[in-house]
Amino acid sequence: MTIKAVVFDAYGTLYDIQSVASITDVAFPGYGEMITQIWRIKQLEYTWLRSLMRRYEDFSVITRESLAYTLRTLGLKYDAAVFERIMDKYLHLDLYPDARRTLTDLKQYKLAILSNGSADMLNTLVRNTGLDAILDATISIDSKRIFKPSPEAYSLIEGRLGVTPAEVMFVSSNPWDAIGAKSVGLNTVWIERVSPDAMAEACRNNDLVPPLTMFKALRMQMDEHGLEPDYRAHGLSALAEIISCVPA
Repeated sequence: MTIKAVVFDAYGTLYDIQSVASITDVAFPGYGEMITQIWRIKQLEYTWLRSLMRRYEDFSVITRESLAYTLRTLGLKYDAAVFERIMDKYLHLDLYPDARRTLTDLKQYKLAILSNGSADMLNTLVRNTGLDAILDATISIDSKRIFKPSPEAYSLIEGRLGVTPAEVMFVSSNPWDAIGAKSVGLNTVWIERVSPDAMAEACRNNDLVPPLTMFKALRMQMDEHGLEPDYRAHGLSALAEIISCVPA
């Protein structure tokens, strides 16, 4: 079938979650990147645990809980104002440099976000970065009350956009998300921002593995689940060419 819609993950795909380090490093000098990485690891872990336990809380709650865990674990003292200032960055995340141009280049397709983010968080972020003028839909998993990579979450695409899975190209830099989409029949592009060769080189050149390298090993490499994305790209700018080559 012909691709009719291109659907993007938000956090880590269109939006650079590491950009929160610009706030955390000011609040806690020397700890900025460490906070950012532990926060993201626990944030994702909490979505999966709550899905398994059937104890849903929306992504804003999970984001707060995982930040509190991070600061407590690192022994960092903070007040409410500092905590809220860090949280607010999630409503003003930086777009990846190629995100806006890529969306503009794909305007002949239905364009949407499908994200674990809560509706309020996503709508505010999209509005703050001007993507509301480009996207046809911003879809939160809130209505299903279960997080990606649950199949129920991806089913929201067909209901909202009126397209079948075979007519969708789903784009994510999160490996677990790309194969989750693939498992329900969506065409998938994985944005592979860090290659295994780059990972190996980083480890060879350091006596101790830096925290950022460990984060990339845990969260930015393809998982071993017997599934592979249909396409791989090193950046969003490659999407137009990839989609144009998809056989009808």
